[in-house]
Amino acid sequence: MLAFLCLWSTPAACLAESDGDRTSTLDLGSMTIEELMEIEITSLSKKKEKLSESAAAAYVITAEEIRRSGHTSIPDLLRMVPGLQVARINSNTWAVTSRGMAHAEYANKMLVMIDGRSIYTPLHGGVYWNTHDVPLESIERIEVIRGPGGALWGANAVNGVINIITKSARDTQGGLVTAGAGTDLKSQGMLRYGGKIDDGTYYRVYGKYLDRDEGRRIDGLGAGRDGWDTFQSGFRLDSEATDRDHLTVQGDFLTGDIGRISTVHSLTAPYAVEVTEDLDVDGQNLLARWTRQYADDSDLSLQMYYDRTRRREIVFNETRQTYDLDFQHRFWWRQGHEITWGLGYRLTSDRLSGTFDFDLDPDAYDLDVFSGFVQDRIALLGDRVNLILGSKFEHNDFTGFEYQPSARLVWNADAHRTLWASVARGVRTPTRYDRDVDSSWGVTPGPPVYAVRAYGNDDQDAEKVLAYELGYRCQPSERLSLDLAAFFNRYDDLRTFEGSFSDAINMGSYILMPFTAGNKMDGETYGIELAAVYEATDDWTLNLGYAFLQMQLHPDNSSTYTRDEGIEGASPHNQLSLRSYWNVTDALEFDLAAYYVDNLPSQDTAHTLRLDARLGWRINENTELSLVGQNLLQPRHKEFDGSNAALFATEAERAFFVQLRHSF
Repeated sequence: MLAFLCLWSTPAACLAESDGDRTSTLDLGSMTIEELMEIEITSLSKKKEKLSESAAAAYVITAEEIRRSGHTSIPDLLRMVPGLQVARINSNTWAVTSRGMAHAEYANKMLVMIDGRSIYTPLHGGVYWNTHDVPLESIERIEVIRGPGGALWGANAVNGVINIITKSARDTQGGLVTAGAGTDLKSQGMLRYGGKIDDGTYYRVYGKYLDRDEGRRIDGLGAGRDGWDTFQSGFRLDSEATDRDHLTVQGDFLTGDIGRISTVHSLTAPYAVEVTEDLDVDGQNLLARWTRQYADDSDLSLQMYYDRTRRREIVFNETRQTYDLDFQHRFWWRQGHEITWGLGYRLTSDRLSGTFDFDLDPDAYDLDVFSGFVQDRIALLGDRVNLILGSKFEHNDFTGFEYQPSARLVWNADAHRTLWASVARGVRTPTRYDRDVDSSWGVTPGPPVYAVRAYGNDDQDAEKVLAYELGYRCQPSERLSLDLAAFFNRYDDLRTFEGSFSDAINMGSYILMPFTAGNKMDGETYGIELAAVYEATDDWTLNLGYAFLQMQLHPDNSSTYTRDEGIEGASPHNQLSLRSYWNVTDALEFDLAAYYVDNLPSQDTAHTLRLDARLGWRINENTELSLVGQNLLQPRHKEFDGSNAALFATEAERAFFVQLRHSF
């Protein structure tokens, strides 16, 4: 209804002028709707374009929203985005996915990047959120594209792309120190300093530490032993050697201990034992990016990065190294054709040592991915209508050649109305787990003893999606903006694990029940997503988000897979958020955020209503004190069940946190 009214509103209503006396400021309470709509994104077309004119379901979390959210982790920040499901499994693990298909902590259809560096793991598929503790104060914005992004970014961007973009060193000059303590986040501190080498070269260095408390197990059996502490440090250098050339070099180092309770199985009594462990994690990365601007409509870039991670657990150890090279060129061809093309190569090398509970065969693998893409943005009817055609082409060692085309049509009716539609194909390539795993799913005491195990499949195919989207954005008045998106996704060759009692094998001392990976399921998802911003007064802004999702999965007639209802029941039908930013005075800020999530039947999780509050006091122009309360409506609640990932879930508890920020 909102979209219908906005679409048919008269030009006079949509072209309402803003107060010319207002100045652009970072304060959300005094930032005009026009200024919010002028925000630029780069994750959709690999070039700067206005969010209001983009041909996708795009959302941007700004640096000011991050500061005023009171959140202390990136997954919690993502709760702001309509269409994203964020559920805390325990103190250090989250389930984050877009438009359904939740697989506990591994959302294998969501590509996540930090400054263009992929942090998607090819082991399970997904993200280890607890090993990417980017200082929130250094984030410029988080761009979220819901829907396939494979035409530019490649495989595994099936349901969306999250790109965490940090600030230039030029924008972080001087010093910044933060210190905080609370009930859930026991302590946190960050020290950052930025300086200038010469007129065109700037740098920053930082160090950050956090110590988060353990939670209470959802089964009521005491503490979850999931507390964790990490230390991360890094640097960034930005240099403008000439008026046309820009060089960025940045790197990070992380080390930490992540607590968890694991179940260790054996074929002899007691068969299953709970073991408390501290995962030893560390990682390093180094990225270099050079860009040259030939003109306003022509540029090229070359990016290289190296990434090393190591995880040492009771059931397995993993060391992974990634080398990535990416080249891109953009230019105008003839009249009305903006061409963007590029080439890429990635080598991912892993070395693993396993146990009875989790092993891979082979235990070492080098995965090569060669890629190229091309996109043509065709201007029709001047700049009012644009047709964007493109495709990514990849070759990987697991499934060979893959292609991911897309077509997008966007009509910018005027400065305040945009209608867009798209159709795209995306793929999720198999992980090492899908192909090579030999993992225990449990041991049942006998006699006889039953050992249930999962096995990979060398013939595993890529999962595929064909996605249709339709969206509309408008600004019916100077104080209101609306963004509506609808989608329908058709999935094929979804991963299953096939097995039955008839496949049981007598191994002498025990009975083996094997389940083997396959591709015997398809399905559909559809839904709508709404984002609205209302500037109630000059000092008070409201943000509304709503998402509806419906999933229907269908195993083949020959399939024995029974987890389809479990996957359907792990994603909410309805999600609603309402955020309020109020500048009480020039020095005092009061912010509220309410998040409603439907029940999750397969996770035995009731619907939840979460309320967060923040009171911020600007003591002076350099010092700010914040008091934050989270989950204020109830002492604790369950958000997700971690049993699918062999995790012991804990409850999200009511928490308080105080933080001091001082710049110098």
